[in-house]
Amino acid sequence: MITRPLDLASKLAPVPHAGTGLFYLNVGLLALFFTLFGSSFILMPGLAVDFALPKSGAKGTAAFATDVVIAVPSAGTALAEGRVLDFKALGVWLHEQEKKPGTRRLLVQASAALPAKDLAEIYSLAADAGFAGVLIATERAVGGAP
Repeated sequence: MITRPLDLASKLAPVPHAGTGLFYLNVGLLALFFTLFGSSFILMPGLAVDFALPKSGAKGTAAFATDVVIAVPSAGTALAEGRVLDFKALGVWLHEQEKKPGTRRLLVQASAALPAKDLAEIYSLAADAGFAGVLIATERAVGGAP
C-alpha cells in the first residue's frame, strides 16, 4: 500500500503482537482435547474385533429346541457342519437341511460385531428354505440370572 503522499501510515493503528501466544495456546488445547477424548472406535468403525456372542439378560432369552445350528463369525461367511460357506452356498445348504423330516428351527450363533444387514439376509435365506423359525444365540450378561 502506498502511504507516503498522504502520510497514511501514521494514522493506522499498530499491528498487535500479543495475540500470537493465544493462537499457539488454542492449538495446544485442541490437540490435548482430541488426545484425551478421541476414540479409535469412533474414528475407525470398520475395525474388526474379536468374535464374541451378544449378551442378553434373563428376560430377553427363551429356550427352544433347534434342529440346525450355524455359526456366523464375520460378515458374509457362515460355518455349518465344519464347512465355511458364503451366503449363496448357505442358502443351498439350508434348502438341503429343510428336506430332512421334522419341524425345523435354525439356531444362529452370530458374532456380536455382525451387521444387522447380514442377520436380515440369514432370516431371508431361512424363510426361503422353509424353516419354521430362526433363533439367535446369545451369552448371558455378566451377573445375569440363570
